[in-house]
Amino acid sequence: MIEFLKSIGIANPTGSGWMIVVFTFLVAWTVTWRFMPRVRQFALKVGWADQPNARRLNKEPLPNAGGLAIFAGVVAALVAATALRPILIQEVQVQVLAILLGGAILVLVGFVDDQFGLPPLFRLLVQFLAALLLVAVDIRFHAAFGTALDPFWGTVLTIAWVVGITNAVNLMDGVDGLAGGIAFITAMSLLAVSAQNPQWAAATLVLAALAGAALGFLRHNFFPSKIIMGDAGAYFFGYVLAATALLGSLKVTTVFSLVPTALFLLLPILDTSQVFVRRLLKRQNPMSTPGKDHIHHRLLARGFSQRRTTVTLWAITLALNLVAMWVQGVGGVVIAVTIMGTASLLGFTVWRKLRAVWKETAQQAPGSA
Repeated sequence: MIEFLKSIGIANPTGSGWMIVVFTFLVAWTVTWRFMPRVRQFALKVGWADQPNARRLNKEPLPNAGGLAIFAGVVAALVAATALRPILIQEVQVQVLAILLGGAILVLVGFVDDQFGLPPLFRLLVQFLAALLLVAVDIRFHAAFGTALDPFWGTVLTIAWVVGITNAVNLMDGVDGLAGGIAFITAMSLLAVSAQNPQWAAATLVLAALAGAALGFLRHNFFPSKIIMGDAGAYFFGYVLAATALLGSLKVTTVFSLVPTALFLLLPILDTSQVFVRRLLKRQNPMSTPGKDHIHHRLLARGFSQRRTTVTLWAITLALNLVAMWVQGVGGVVIAVTIMGTASLLGFTVWRKLRAVWKETAQQAPGSA
């Protein structure tokens, strides 16, 4: 067992570090999974629901406060992990707190936008400020072009990355389970990378909590969804994934230096890029124009069911993350364990969800006891 743990990158299998990471994942998973039904009940009671529109597929109001439970699960897991093993390195403490603070701001803005609507420019401004918060604690691209403007270009690239990924994940949230699954797969892959480097301690803990929360949410969000994450949850997922992908000593010397990092989130990046280009060509505002021009909409138009669309795009995301881990130099054993573990957890969650749906359908069928 010890040799196996060493083979997947755990330097000290007899220590408590890796167990704390697993514990963090399990706490976030459990808290989010168990808390979600209560959030759903309260949301229905007070009217926190997404109304059918040109972008959404739901035919009736659907509770949209799932992001609150996701955030609560992540925070609860990190608090529990820190209590068991206090983070002693001040730099790591600052990084974790900065990510949580920026995430909390975007959860609040996303939630208000879900319920009342906010101007696109205001949302962009808040995302810009949240990105600057990361730059302030040195979670950023470090440009190394050899010019006096390197710090400036590093800041510009960081803001563009964080704002872009935050919105890309949000725009993928159009089919039940899609954005949550993409967030889970990406978090697990980034976790596999960060676990190889002790300097990425902050990323490892945050990603473990994020992956657990995403999986707990999917139990209630896979088709037919009982609750959606809303902008609050999508902004939080996108922001945290963008931030943790930047942790470490990432030097940017050419545009191609960004490719290894971008591979983890390539599907949302490509989808958002093609939507922006198409809408600009039609002289539409890419940020405020609703429409069904995303990749998942095109699959649905080809006759794919919501479940098949979601699973297909999960598979593509998993394949892209496999390539991303390989490009990052992760060992074959680590990649295999990560891919199989991620797929198994997704499969287990989908199976539990479908079993509950089949059971509910059987109970509602005419003549059932």
